[in-house]
Amino acid sequence: MSSNNSTARRRFFLESLGLILIALSPFLYKLHDYIPEDPEATINLFGFVLDKNGFDDVSTYVWFLLSKLIPLYLFIIWFFTCKHWWYHIILIPLCMYAFQIFEVVYYYSDSVDTENVLWLLPICMVVIPFVYFIRIKLYDKYVHGIDLEAMEAELQAFKEKNNKSILPRSLDAQQDVPETEVDLSENVSKRTLSKLFREFRLSLKNLFNFM
Repeated sequence: MSSNNSTARRRFFLESLGLILIALSPFLYKLHDYIPEDPEATINLFGFVLDKNGFDDVSTYVWFLLSKLIPLYLFIIWFFTCKHWWYHIILIPLCMYAFQIFEVVYYYSDSVDTENVLWLLPICMVVIPFVYFIRIKLYDKYVHGIDLEAMEAELQAFKEKNNKSILPRSLDAQQDVPETEVDLSENVSKRTLSKLFREFRLSLKNLFNFM
């Protein structure tokens, strides 16, 4: 009971946090208006110094970061709360914004948003076929009525049923074989003894006739 309550509280906290972040996204996007536009100005945020990083001023740099960070966390919330079968495809725009942030923060260049499309190609090559495979399975199941898992389960049950019916027959056959062998051996031994007895009797008869 306590574990269920803790799970419910954690879920309520995470959902409330996501709701607050979604509601605050327009206001967070306008934070750059409150940052000075002085080209030499810097921002000290929790011991982390934020400068203009190649932009005209720090205000422009923060505006660019917020234009990437806010869609990024909105896509993250959407990815973890989406219940549709195609939710994996959300990884593509999510990774696009993540690569754009990485490029502007750690990759020093005169231009931005240039090479991140090439970085997305490996992710697209994995995500798109995976989502298309899910789409084919769902289409076959709900449109054509082809449920491969149900067919496989039915086939497996049929095999198990046949194996159960064959097993007693094989056991009976194995049990009947020794009895047959015993009967045959006994019959052979009896016929041999009777043959020997007849030959012995004929020999005695011939002996007495000779005398």
